[in-house]
Amino acid sequence: MTSAQKDTLFVLVKSLSKSEKRQFKLYVGRLGVNTDAKFLALFNLLDKLRAYDEEAILASGIVKKSQLSNLKAHLYKQILISLRLNPVNQNIRVQLREQLDFATILYQKGLYRQSLKILDKVKATAIANEEKNIAYEIVELEKIIESQYITRSLPDRAGELSDQSRWLSELNATASKLSNLSLQLYGMMLKMGYVRSDADYRKVTDFFESNLPQYRMEDLGFREKLWLYKTYLWYSFLTQDFLSCYKYSSKWVDLFYDNPEMIDLNPVFFLKGNNYLLESLFFVKYSSQFRATLEKLEQVIARAEFPKNDNVASLSFLYINANKLNLHFMEGTFEKGLYLVKVVEYGIGKHRDRIDQHHVMLFYYKIACLYFGIGDHKACIHYLNKIIRNKTLKVREDLMCFARVLSLVAHYEAGMDYHLEVQLKSTYKFLLKMNELHAVQREMIKFLRKMGSIYPQDLKAAFQELYERLKPYENHPYEKRAFLYLDILSWLESHLQGRPVAEIIREKALALTR
Repeated sequence: MTSAQKDTLFVLVKSLSKSEKRQFKLYVGRLGVNTDAKFLALFNLLDKLRAYDEEAILASGIVKKSQLSNLKAHLYKQILISLRLNPVNQNIRVQLREQLDFATILYQKGLYRQSLKILDKVKATAIANEEKNIAYEIVELEKIIESQYITRSLPDRAGELSDQSRWLSELNATASKLSNLSLQLYGMMLKMGYVRSDADYRKVTDFFESNLPQYRMEDLGFREKLWLYKTYLWYSFLTQDFLSCYKYSSKWVDLFYDNPEMIDLNPVFFLKGNNYLLESLFFVKYSSQFRATLEKLEQVIARAEFPKNDNVASLSFLYINANKLNLHFMEGTFEKGLYLVKVVEYGIGKHRDRIDQHHVMLFYYKIACLYFGIGDHKACIHYLNKIIRNKTLKVREDLMCFARVLSLVAHYEAGMDYHLEVQLKSTYKFLLKMNELHAVQREMIKFLRKMGSIYPQDLKAAFQELYERLKPYENHPYEKRAFLYLDILSWLESHLQGRPVAEIIREKALALTR
């Protein structure tokens, strides 16, 4: 039996808002003879079901088993047509495609002049809105029509279209190469995280330099610059050059603010650019700029003209709340951030179909860090276990690694020594298996393994020794990422000074703003 998660039609029906369902029924009603059609009856039944149940569908008598597949396919298509007609979904790309379709129909009817008139107008709109792939398709159709519709201006027209075709082709090729490289670097980031050694650095750099296409900045338009900045950003993230991350994410976001019409045309890229800018500011610990960037982003999202759809809503939830958590980490205001736990858990449930497991696990890790910061170590362990016990998480192995290390520290702090030895063995085996046993983790495990044999009067000296061992790695090119996931040094300072870890972090944040 098909599950709700795997049945695409059921997932689509359940994703519809009340207004979209009403629009679909009005659309079917306009078809007249189909008001009692089987596909509408199937739609109403699926809308009522809480989980996909093929037996219930067949028992309803709407359709025979042999016809169910075809009926589902027909309903799926009709829903998509209805959604396409919805004004909410009438963005510039849909409108351009629609006009291109109209021009194609007119051409096929032999109405060449009418087709060319539409194409000329829609081409200008496509180029103005940086939709150069569609613009290239338009020029190619114009070339076909002009070769059949003879006018006195054909020689000049042929040269003009050839030049436009060549120009668009070159820009599209550059954008394609940059987008391919950006995607490949992003894939490397998800799989391996940051570079771990000189060999990793050389491998990533050689790959980046050998695949970066030749370009002249003055020839690039909005779209090509966007892909260029994305490509450099991912390279900078991989190599842990966080100042360069800040540089290229700033260029990305400024590109949108310099071309404000592109914000509403490309809201997803706008949101992602701001998220990477905030992440870069988090890494370089620039809290005042972080707060200003986050506030400005929230203001733009709240504008009435900012696009409203399910995808944008999910990304807005993801980026705004993840960065609100990061702001509390930067400023050491962990207790003030506790309200976000309910907000995030509600949002995960609401947007679960559109947020991947990796980002859900990141939320759990951030919540665990929030509880660790206020000293609620059992709550911290509860959220870390959601990550550690997730057997399907295939990306960002470094996230899994530091979840296990933080879990060890939380177990120690919670006085759950009876679990510690088993946890140590499990974590050690995991790290060896993924070849992730770097200096910071090695020192942490070594310290925790000998905790049981340290006398209470020697504990402070042991913390001091660990602190002195870890401090040199704070700015190490390959080890510093450990401190991005867990502020181990502040934790040690809290033990050495007998003060809450949140207080230590707040003092450091204030010192950076002076």
